[in-house]
Amino acid sequence: MKFTTAAVTASLALISSSCVWAQGNPGASPSTAAEHPDEIVRMHQQVAVADREYNREVAAAKKVYDHKKAEAKKKRDAAVQVAHGGVSQ
Repeated sequence: MKFTTAAVTASLALISSSCVWAQGNPGASPSTAAEHPDEIVRMHQQVAVADREYNREVAAAKKVYDHKKAEAKKKRDAAVQVAHGGVSQ
């Protein structure tokens, strides 16, 4: 029983590492997704493309948010300074 469990565990480790390598391959082109014969693999590749696009858009939105937040902080700091009488008029 121990031998069978060890063999199964080793097999799963090999399978997992080969899957990670295949998914992390930066050389895979988007055209590969359309050409792959396995429907499930194509689906996973399409989901990965959608996730990358979503993450790119979120990163762009965060940059805009951070910029607007910095502008608002400057205005608030100036108003606080005026309220404390630190700016002469």
